Amino acid sequence: MPLSPTDAITGSAYTRRSGVGAFNVVQIEHAQAIVAGAERAGLPVVLQISENTVRYHGSLAPIGLASLALARAASVPVAVHLDHAESAELVHEAVELGFTSVMFDASKLPYEQNLAATRDVTEYCHRAHVWVEAELGEVGGKDGAHAPGVRTDPEEARAFVAATAVDALAVAVGSSHAMLTRDAVLDLALIARLRAAVRVPLVLHGSSGVGDSGLVRAVTAGMTKVNISTHLNKIFTRTLRDQLDAAPEVVDPRRYLGPARHAVESEVARLLGVLASPSASGARPSPECPAYQEA
Repeated sequence: MPLSPTDAITGSAYTRRSGVGAFNVVQIEHAQAIVAGAERAGLPVVLQISENTVRYHGSLAPIGLASLALARAASVPVAVHLDHAESAELVHEAVELGFTSVMFDASKLPYEQNLAATRDVTEYCHRAHVWVEAELGEVGGKDGAHAPGVRTDPEEARAFVAATAVDALAVAVGSSHAMLTRDAVLDLALIARLRAAVRVPLVLHGSSGVGDSGLVRAVTAGMTKVNISTHLNKIFTRTLRDQLDAAPEVVDPRRYLGPARHAVESEVARLLGVLASPSASGARPSPECPAYQEA
C-alpha cells in the first residue's frame, strides 16, 4: 500500500469521532513493531520521529528513510510524521525526504512569536501538500502547561488556528510527557469545548500517562490523534531486561531485541483497538472507509 497522507488517516477518524494511534519511533525495531501491530489490528497508524530522536541518530535521514520504507511496504495505511520539531530547517528536511506531516513546536515562544513562526512553517508545508500540527499551551513535562490550572484556552485556540491555517492542534488538557504511570486526569469538558472551537483534529500529547478508559473518554470528548511513546518504551525495556536476566550469556542482540519488538507490536495492536471506537468495542473500519482509500 502506498505511503498514506496523514490528513487521510486523521481526517477520516475526525469525521467518525474515533481515534488514531501515533507512536514514536526511537530505532528501527520500534518502527517495525508499530507497523506490524497496525497490520495485526487492521488499522491505520502514524509513525512519529521526534527532534530528540533525530539528535540521537545524528541526522534525520537514516531513521526517516527506514520508516518511510516500512510505511510504503505496509498492508495498512501508514503515515510518517515529524514530531516536536523546533527547527524550521528540520521541517524542510522532513518535507524533502517525503514525510507526510510535521508537528512544529513553537509553544515555548510568546504567543505572537509562536503564531508568526507557525504560520511561516504552515505556508511552506502546504505548498508541498504536507499536513501541519502545531501546539498551543505547551504540552511539556513536569511543569509548564501542567502546573495546576494551566490549560489551552478555546478562544485563543480558535484564533491561533484561523491565523496559522494549521491542520491539527496539540492542546494542554491535563496530560504530560514522559509519565511512567497511567493516572493522568484529563479535562474532558475542555476537550469538548476545544473541538467545538477549532474545527480541526485535536492531538493528545503525553498519552502514555492516560489509562485505557481515559483514552476512550478523551476520544469521545473530541480528541483524534493520540500520541504514545513512553508507555511503549517501558514495555520494550522491561521485555529486554527480562530476556537478558533469563539468559545472561546471550550476546546476539537479535535474541533480546526480537522479543522486545514483538511485545511492542502486541501493545500497539491492542491500543489501536482501544482508540478505534469511542466505545472501546474493538470495532474496525472497513477497507472501504476513507482512511483506506488512496488520496
